[in-house]
Parts: sequence; structure tokens; C-alpha cells
Amino acid sequence: MNIATQTCTEFLEALASKAPVPGGGGASALVGAVGVALGNMVGNLTVGKKKYADVQDDIIALDQRSEALRQKLVDLVAADAEVFEPLSRAYGLPKDTEQQRAYKEQVMEQALNTACSVPMEIMSALCEAIELHRDYARMGSAIAISDVGVGVLFCRAALQGASLNVFINTKSMADREKARALEEKAEAMLSKYVPLADEIYTQVLGRLR
Repeated sequence: MNIATQTCTEFLEALASKAPVPGGGGASALVGAVGVALGNMVGNLTVGKKKYADVQDDIIALDQRSEALRQKLVDLVAADAEVFEPLSRAYGLPKDTEQQRAYKEQVMEQALNTACSVPMEIMSALCEAIELHRDYARMGSAIAISDVGVGVLFCRAALQGASLNVFINTKSMADREKARALEEKAEAMLSKYVPLADEIYTQVLGRLR
């Protein structure tokens, strides 16, 4: 699946279908990319305005980070589909004999590990995205501040969505020590960045009402 060549309608049709991919992980990455794009838009609306001349260099640097992060999240939409497909196939392996069951368990464990990797990357990227929105809220054009609020809400939802795709896989892992390590890492990101996103949203709302 190459999201770069798909229309929005094509992606949504694939998402709504019974096909195993795209799924929640890829959708989370895409929603996050949209959130980053909204912050990026605020930056572009700020650059060149006399009122914000003193922060222009900072905004330009922020925009450059946002552009790279947006592309990374778009790439992760396809990457999530790539790592989930082996897991989808593994679920369908036969388990009628002891040998088949042992083989399936081995394949499943590897596939579960791999399937966790991209949602974890998505989460990490979204933590950075939320931090970028904090800076856009602080320095960006006041006439577009609502878009910072929308963008950070998208990134918050995407962060939580990606975490669910971690937890559904760690739940089935036989290696409980590794599963707990992944869960703790994901929970740490949620604990820090969901409240930060809420704080940014509240600040934006306060400036609008």
C-alpha cells in the first residue's frame, strides 16, 4: 500500500474494508500527519509577518522539523501495513498437531514483536509533534491559533490510537518481560504527552473564549 499515490477516498475505502491493512495503526499515523500539517500551516502563516519578526527564525526552524515529521508519519502509514501483514498471516497458520502449534507459536512471537515496532515509532513521532504544537501555540500567528488546537487534538488522539496497537500485540506475547518493557515505554509516553496535549488545547481554548 503506497499512501503517497492514493486519494483520500481510496485510503478510506481500504480502511473500511475487511482487508487486514490499513488498520488502526496506519490510521493513527495519518491522523498524526494531518495534525502536524495543521501546526505547519500556522507556521507558514506566521513567517513574513512584521508582528512576528522577532520569532521568524524560530518558526522557520520549527516548520522544517514539522515538514520532516509529517513525512515520517506518512511513511509510517505504509510501514505499519508492512509489519502487520506477517502477523495477519500467522494468525491463520494451522495448529492441529503439536509440531504445527510449536511452529505457529514461534512465528506468532516474532510477528508480534515486529508488529509492535511501528506503532512504537508512531508514538515517538507524535510525542515530538505535540511538543512542536506547544511552540506553535507560543509563537504562531494569533489569527490561526485555533488550528494549533485542532492539530494538537489530532496528535493526542493519534498517540492514544497508536498505543492501542502496541497493547493489543503485547497482550498476546509469550515473552512477558519484553511485553512489559514495551508497555511501560508506551505508558510513559502517554503519561507525559497526553496531559501536555490537554494543556496546549486548554491554552488555545482560553485564548479563543
